[in-house]
Amino acid sequence: MKYAFIIASLSVVLAACSSSPPPANTTAEPVPNAGRYQQDKDSIPSRLPTMLEMVDPKPKAEPLSRGGNKPYTLFGQHYSPLVNSTSHTEIGMASWYGNKFHGHLTSNGETYNMFAMTAAHKTLPLPSYVRVTNLDNNLSAIVRVNDRGPFHRDRVIDLSYSAAHKIGMLKQGTARVQLELLQSPAMYANTTLPGNNSCFIQVLASSDSNRLSQLQQRLAKEQALPSEIQPGSGIFRLLVGPTASKQQAQQWLQQLKAGPFPDAYFFDSRQCS
Repeated sequence: MKYAFIIASLSVVLAACSSSPPPANTTAEPVPNAGRYQQDKDSIPSRLPTMLEMVDPKPKAEPLSRGGNKPYTLFGQHYSPLVNSTSHTEIGMASWYGNKFHGHLTSNGETYNMFAMTAAHKTLPLPSYVRVTNLDNNLSAIVRVNDRGPFHRDRVIDLSYSAAHKIGMLKQGTARVQLELLQSPAMYANTTLPGNNSCFIQVLASSDSNRLSQLQQRLAKEQALPSEIQPGSGIFRLLVGPTASKQQAQQWLQQLKAGPFPDAYFFDSRQCS
């Protein structure tokens, strides 16, 4: 039953990637059970993505998602996810998907955020990280693959709105791209954690990048602490650090907790001990 549910979900959710229209001419094809969406056709968002929303995610070792990695059949075509892949390159057409599918579940059970740097692919393992290069202008972006699609024969990847904007393909709606796998679950077991030289303290996580940017400026002004904002899966994390000193990390944490951030904590305690 669980397998049947996943495949049934694919036929609905993955159809999000079946057609990604140019923003000025939204000609998305009908998809199964389209009534679950508020829009019949995809459409362009009301604003452009911010600079923070277009920051490349840092590829990291992640295990296979529980959903979206089993073989499936859609529109009469059988697909076998490449769950053991450690290398993959591909050239083909990219498209993008936006407003219609924003807030709905992706194939691995996450929530699609058109302003996150994510993508859909028919067979790459979920999640995995790929570099996408627009061969028409040489602009590139790193995206985290967390969805299935696109299901047009001439398309190899569906990009989020932010990723599509970063590589300059919004106006045309599609672009000829090259894909390069950077990180996959099959690499997970072979990925060793770095030494105690990258301790971070998480101050706040939010989908509002502008709010975090304001807090980062406040940190620099009032606390005089180094910080950075890391994107991932639609969530932005405001982190203080890095530091290689356990003693300094403890001092920073106490300083933050005693000040305006009582809920601050070590982002990865293994790196801070």
